[in-house]
Amino acid sequence: MRTNFSKWCVLVLFSCAATVVAQADPLTDTAPAQQRKTIDAVAVVVNSNVITQNELTDKLRVTEAQLKAQGTPLPAHDVLEKQMLERMIGDMLQLQFAAESGIRVDDSQLDVALSRVAEQNKFASLAEFRARLEKDGIDYDKYREEVRNEMIFTRVREREIESKLSISDGEVDAYLANQSKMGANKEEFHLAHILVVVPEQASADKIKASLARADLAYKQLQSGADFAQVAAGISDAKDALKGGDLGWRASDRLPPAFLDVLHKLKPGENTEVMRSASGFHILKLLEKRSANAPVVITQTHARHILIKTSEIMPEAEAKKRILEIKQHIDGGANFAEQAKLYSEDGSAQQGGDLDWLSPGQTVSGFEDAMNKLKPGQVAIAQTQFGWHLIQVIERRDTDVSEQQKRQQARSAIGTFKSDELYQDWLRQLRDRAFIEYHNGTQG
Repeated sequence: MRTNFSKWCVLVLFSCAATVVAQADPLTDTAPAQQRKTIDAVAVVVNSNVITQNELTDKLRVTEAQLKAQGTPLPAHDVLEKQMLERMIGDMLQLQFAAESGIRVDDSQLDVALSRVAEQNKFASLAEFRARLEKDGIDYDKYREEVRNEMIFTRVREREIESKLSISDGEVDAYLANQSKMGANKEEFHLAHILVVVPEQASADKIKASLARADLAYKQLQSGADFAQVAAGISDAKDALKGGDLGWRASDRLPPAFLDVLHKLKPGENTEVMRSASGFHILKLLEKRSANAPVVITQTHARHILIKTSEIMPEAEAKKRILEIKQHIDGGANFAEQAKLYSEDGSAQQGGDLDWLSPGQTVSGFEDAMNKLKPGQVAIAQTQFGWHLIQVIERRDTDVSEQQKRQQARSAIGTFKSDELYQDWLRQLRDRAFIEYHNGTQG
């Protein structure tokens, strides 16, 4: 893991690097005229905030380095600049919305997340992780703020989209019936995509302009252009700068209209321009494989006690309380009774019982600690929710049940609906915003 860390820093954390624009010496004013001209220049006004030309230049420099590290041919500079500026506007609008809505990530929650990243990359401490980042030229303070922003984006999406997502039993039944018609030979597809968003209630001219952009992308692909390069230059999706790579998608996580087309493609081929509710798409099939093999998973029956952290319950005090409860249980106290007395989780009245848990059903910090325990053992773990005392009751291996199939169907439907709702929410957020371009930048 240590061997791959530098590469990981380049591809994942490089966006947080300390990319310093040379500035004039305050005494001699010896900076080149080109640099003096761009200092503090406003690229775009977004409501009450601004994005400066230097910020845009820094982001472009970092993004170009990322694309080169990935082996992706660079789009034209002006195309990439416009793409990057639109992403920066979208990020700023989300941060403004979060601030207005009281969505925040405090330093203690941020430290928990950073400690988890350090642990996953096999560092003994957060201090050691920080030292490695700085050794690789990454400004730790900038990195912290980038991670904080990503956590805020996630919380905004959870509150505005995920919490309001509704999936009926009828939708699940129809989904499973459609899968049954497709037969048992379900496939998985490794896909890349280009998305040109069509705003809600767009005028005929705007739809025509969006289609023209999608057609331009398709013509470039037909002329032999690299898919990742075209995606980086044209796609409106958040993964555009990663070449539009969607990863592996099971057939049951794809709209039927898209699936019909994908079945006819060979790896390396791409679709023509296709329309959905969110806009125009071009999909490229990178690989495909069978997903027909039976899946046996290990489930864990566990229970827990949670002490939440907050402004009135700091990390140290929460940890002290959970250790005191653990001491009582180690001394013979009944776990379920202690959960009913002290746990701040909804499972408290059930003695902390979480029933049978499948992989991925809990947050990583909880699951990692739980997986290390043998039945009967107890341990503490820290997550973004607070401090947990976990006890494993028993484990079992099981085939995917009908209930799990329905849950998988619900998850697949939710993923697709969530993506569309999120894109629609972002469009509405932008439509309500005041955005003014300066210095030749364009919307």
